[in-house]
Amino acid sequence: ATDDLLCDFGMPVLHGGVRYNCRVLCHNRHVLLVRPKTAMADNGNYRESRYFTSYRPPSAAGTAAHHQQQQILLPPNLFAQFHGQRHAPFGLHCLALADGTTVGCESCEELWTPRSQHIDMALRGVDIIGNGSGSHHELRKLDARLDLMVGATRKCGGVYLYANQRGCDGGRLYYDGCAMIVCNGRVLAQANQFDVRDVEVITATVDLDDVRSYRASIPSLGIQAADLNSSGGGAGGGCGFVRCDDMALAGHGANITADGTRLHPRPEGSDEGIRLHKPEEECCLGPACWLWDFLRRSGAAGFFLPLSGGADSSATATIVGAMCHMVTEAARNDPECEVAAECRRVCRMDGDDAPPSWVPADPQDMASRVFHTAFMGTDNSSEATLSRAKQLGEVIGSYHLSIKIDLMVEAILKVFQLTTGKMPQFSSRGGTIGEDLALQNIQARLRMVTAYLFAQLLPWVRGRNGFLLVLGSANVDEGLRGYMTKYDCSSADLNPIGAISKNDLKRMLLWAADEYEFGVLRDVANAPPTAELRPIEEGEDGSANQEHTQTDEEDMGMSYAELGLYGRLRKISRCGPVSMYRKLCVTWSHLSPHEVAAKVKRFFYYYSINRHKMCTITPAYHAEAYSPDDNRFDLRQFLYPTNWKRQFAVIDAMADAACAEDIG
Repeated sequence: ATDDLLCDFGMPVLHGGVRYNCRVLCHNRHVLLVRPKTAMADNGNYRESRYFTSYRPPSAAGTAAHHQQQQILLPPNLFAQFHGQRHAPFGLHCLALADGTTVGCESCEELWTPRSQHIDMALRGVDIIGNGSGSHHELRKLDARLDLMVGATRKCGGVYLYANQRGCDGGRLYYDGCAMIVCNGRVLAQANQFDVRDVEVITATVDLDDVRSYRASIPSLGIQAADLNSSGGGAGGGCGFVRCDDMALAGHGANITADGTRLHPRPEGSDEGIRLHKPEEECCLGPACWLWDFLRRSGAAGFFLPLSGGADSSATATIVGAMCHMVTEAARNDPECEVAAECRRVCRMDGDDAPPSWVPADPQDMASRVFHTAFMGTDNSSEATLSRAKQLGEVIGSYHLSIKIDLMVEAILKVFQLTTGKMPQFSSRGGTIGEDLALQNIQARLRMVTAYLFAQLLPWVRGRNGFLLVLGSANVDEGLRGYMTKYDCSSADLNPIGAISKNDLKRMLLWAADEYEFGVLRDVANAPPTAELRPIEEGEDGSANQEHTQTDEEDMGMSYAELGLYGRLRKISRCGPVSMYRKLCVTWSHLSPHEVAAKVKRFFYYYSINRHKMCTITPAYHAEAYSPDDNRFDLRQFLYPTNWKRQFAVIDAMADAACAEDIG
């Protein structure tokens, strides 16, 4: 399948007893070059240095010749046995083909470094630069990738081939593909960013004379290229060329396909146009693809979601609905493709008694087979949320249940009363804050127990085999603040929204209401967020058009917009209490210094007393750079001094000084 193609593979390579992450360039079963990676990705979610060592080329020794000295890799014996090859060039080199075309490559993180390898290669006249990448999805991150590639080729000229991993790699990350071909600052081809297919191929025909003409038109580039070639220097020790006199990419016949079709290069100035999703689309489509990978690889029979009718659980349900839309569309477009086969297996329609080449009739048909939702109400629940949950289940197509858990709550409290002789009360009925929280938490935790019971047994109830994966629905802001009950419905097998902010989720709901015609999502997005764990107050009738008076923002003592700002300052801007206070005094200039100080201290108090909850948080789709996920991304301690004695004292002193200055 790859005959006569120049192939660029990524693989680990042992050389001199050291394991390197390498690009391996091959042609017709012959290794042309093994090119090791020079910069490891070790920030955020990446820990590449656990497995690989950054390559360092031989020292310069003062001569350009030494820069270009080739190291020799001795491949395993099977290369000699099957392909007759006993050694291969190893190092920071490029290929020089028989037709004069030059080809180089860099890997993933090297694109993001200050002294990127593609700059050195462009100054040495390399025409085509490839990048095999493993870059995970994060909201608005594709913009940064595009800026780097378009900016690099606009500044230095050349053809940049970008191939990115697609799919879930068995963890919290989703790699969002979006392969691209960029030439002289123009995007010639771009793959989909989100897709349930594992592989998508893009092509473009390029006139390399456009590259050479473009570079020759930039005098400053020519001066720097001449300086580099005369000194033999450059990023990472320079590069030499490996001659490949038996292959060519350009010239007569190179633009003719196997079926005889002649491909024409794009005329100078034409552009594919950059396709970027809005953040609300990313919030839905990325986690949808992530859930599909988990569902098909885990062997589960579907998902189970406690659906409260609020924004968070409705957002999770919407993401599953989007997954069903994407899978159904791919399966119906090609009933024999791999996605269709996986869909039949997951839906349990691959047996001998199933219709051949079965595919879902529509997304609701698929959802009815793999998605299970339940409203777990108590006497504290409103008719408004019950109605919204039911309507959403109907439009998505889920197998929906309404469950009353009051009997379970009463049983637990009866056990407590028989043991201690006391019965806790809500604060509105004379109880203490501790009693009130305990009564709220027992409802929340019983929902988790109920969810796992139904997830285990619903396939049996429906006459099917297998188990269901339980989905959680706690957003990133609530995780940061700790506004959740430990081991409640935030505890699940997977959480597709655990690193997405409340405000982004609301925008996603409004987008999905139009995109998928889930009209009830508008009502969900516009309803005030509420936990519905306290009794409905006197005067509330609990009717379908009346909301519960308990609201999340009032309980938290801060708004979701404020939480998003705190999260970005804490993680992305690396702020502690004092530096956060200083920044917010400028941002919130409409507030007095003492008001800003009170808000900052309130946040860090709750952040510190609840940080331990992040140690047991459900594995969540990574979408935000300020995610508080303790397991892999936000590696900080989970025990803090809650009074922040020194930091809060400094903040108070600064606030007093600012107020005194204003008075003076």
